[in-house]
Amino acid sequence: MHKVDLLLESKEAAALEARREREKQRLSRIFNARHRTMGVDVEALRSQVEERKLREEMEKRRDETYDAERVLCDRVAQMLEEEERQRVRRLHQAVQEFREREQPPPTRREWDLYNPEGLRRDQPARVSDYDPRCGLASLQHFTGEDLALPTRRRLQQEQQCRSLEEQRAERQRALADTTPSVAPCALLTDTLEEKKRVELDLRAQQLAQLEEECRRAKDLATADYNRAQAAEAAEQHRLACQREQDDNQAEIHNHLTGQLLTEDPAVAESPLGPHRILTDRWKGMSPEQVEAVWKAQEEQRQENQRLREAERQREAEWEAQRQLAARAAVALEEEERLARLQLRKGLDSYNQQLAQEQRAQQQYLQREVYTNPPSAQYHLQFNTSSR
Repeated sequence: MHKVDLLLESKEAAALEARREREKQRLSRIFNARHRTMGVDVEALRSQVEERKLREEMEKRRDETYDAERVLCDRVAQMLEEEERQRVRRLHQAVQEFREREQPPPTRREWDLYNPEGLRRDQPARVSDYDPRCGLASLQHFTGEDLALPTRRRLQQEQQCRSLEEQRAERQRALADTTPSVAPCALLTDTLEEKKRVELDLRAQQLAQLEEECRRAKDLATADYNRAQAAEAAEQHRLACQREQDDNQAEIHNHLTGQLLTEDPAVAESPLGPHRILTDRWKGMSPEQVEAVWKAQEEQRQENQRLREAERQREAEWEAQRQLAARAAVALEEEERLARLQLRKGLDSYNQQLAQEQRAQQQYLQREVYTNPPSAQYHLQFNTSSR
């Protein structure tokens, strides 16, 4: 029985001690001005700070992971772009090599237009009298011309010189082969050869003179033919100028008497309707149309003047209404000012009455009610427990 009482006493003592400890903790919390006035829960704040730090750390790790992935994606994109540039560069280089190999400039169709060596390698318009390119329409070969005359004469002279040299060489060989017994015959033969040579020279001179006379006659005939051709061309040119002048005069007459310069209004009528015109043929309005436009403008002017007069009258009426409203507003403001003045006077009198009543109430409290003021011992009985 005594053991049970001891256990109960020990339990009650432990419970009492626990209550006292809780009371002390409660007192420390209640008498702590910061906890009491602000109501701060330190553990909750600490847990919130830890949660925020953990969240910031997770966000930081996530941002670092995203940054690493972004850097990796940027590197991959740069590698792909560089590969694409290299591919395009190789493609362009292959196209350029193909053009240089398979499509050189000399094989192009328009190479003759911008060939830098074209004028240097090109043939002249006329090479000789028998050039097959010089047709009738080429204007390169005319009757009476002989471009090969100097060359032909030079060749003839060279041929004649060679013939004379060959004859002289044959005569010398013949003289060398003959014996002294036939010397008189050789001299006679030489004399005959000399005479024959002189006769041939005279004959050649006569032939050259005849050829020169023929050439002169041919040149004269060519000159006469050219003069005739020039006269005919001049006559044709005169006739062409006369025809052109007649055509110009006819054209001027047609323009002067035509519908373009006479400004016929019927020319500008459109087939789509009477209210439409052809702008490329319209020469302006007729006097009737101008008169109608002026009349319409005069009507519009009168209508605008009437509208302006109505607007002016309406503005005058609105101005009179504004003046009346201003006078009424001034009268209302004056009435409101008088009412505020009366109200202020009433409030002043009422405040004075309240002040007198409050002074009387304070005097009554000080003299009749608060006759026993509290001492220091009265204030020390507070805050001695948490209850």
